[in-house]
Amino acid sequence: MRENGIIEKLVAINRITKVVKGGRRFGFAALVVVGDQKGSIGIGKGKSKQVPDAIKKATEVAKKSMIKIPLKDGRTLHHDIYSKNGSGKILMRSAPTGTGIIAGGSVRAVCEVLGIQDVVAKSLGSPNPHNVLKALISGLKNQSSPKHLSALRGKKISEIVKKRETK
Repeated sequence: MRENGIIEKLVAINRITKVVKGGRRFGFAALVVVGDQKGSIGIGKGKSKQVPDAIKKATEVAKKSMIKIPLKDGRTLHHDIYSKNGSGKILMRSAPTGTGIIAGGSVRAVCEVLGIQDVVAKSLGSPNPHNVLKALISGLKNQSSPKHLSALRGKKISEIVKKRETK
């Protein structure tokens, strides 16, 4: 779904059952990621009695919690990332042009809405999408770009980024 440049992706829906005197009451929990494919991303959770309402609530929360992630050349990560949240662990590696998104489940959805085009990712440990997404977002937040490092160290970007020697 597209709305003024923002893409929404539904990652997971859980059905919650509450047993009451007259039987069962069903509720739904939705997990949504939103992004603009230019380095901004947000994740949101929403709960409701109907699925569309849960998705709408989750989308609103995700749009409010959007953050900016630095990308290398607007297509991949600056360096490899390993991050953990609870039992959900994530390993992401930057990849050369033309590799594509080699990832599954919730990680693929995040890469698509974030604008990452070349990455290799592996989800380790728990397959719970909530923990995997939290681990992924914390890893992406802690990523350091050469621009950020040069400002911290008081050096030029060219001094930090190693140039490849051609033969």
